Parts: sequence; C-alpha cells; structure tokens
Amino acid sequence: MNWFDFYKGKKVLITGHTGFKGSWMSSVLLQVGAEVSGYALSAPTNLSLFELCGLKDKINSIEGDVRDCEN
Repeated sequence: MNWFDFYKGKKVLITGHTGFKGSWMSSVLLQVGAEVSGYALSAPTNLSLFELCGLKDKINSIEGDVRDCEN
C-alpha cells in the first residue's frame, strides 16, 4: 500500500487551505480520494491558486481566523 491509498476516503482538515501551499495540498488530497475541509482566512490574493483550482466548490471551505478566540 502506498501513501496515496492511505488518504482515500479519509476526512482531512487543512488550516490555511486558501494559501499557496494549502491549495496545493488540498488539490493533491482530492486527487487521491480524500474528503477535504479547510479553515482559513479568505484567499490572500486576487485570482489566487485556491480560486484558479476551483477548490471552493470541491471542498468544505470555512473562512475564519484561528487566532480569534471569541468564536
């Protein structure tokens, strides 16, 4: 079994999924069959990788700040 098989059907949470690295990780995990959820600030740039990959429609995307202790 390779590591791709490990993630198939697994639920994965990525913090910072709207950033460059998080967008790539989300895309790879989706390709290997993971169910991806993300928690992050809104996409940091206009026409970000997150938007270019269409990830908003492919994962459970929640916008927020992990430093916000009130919520």
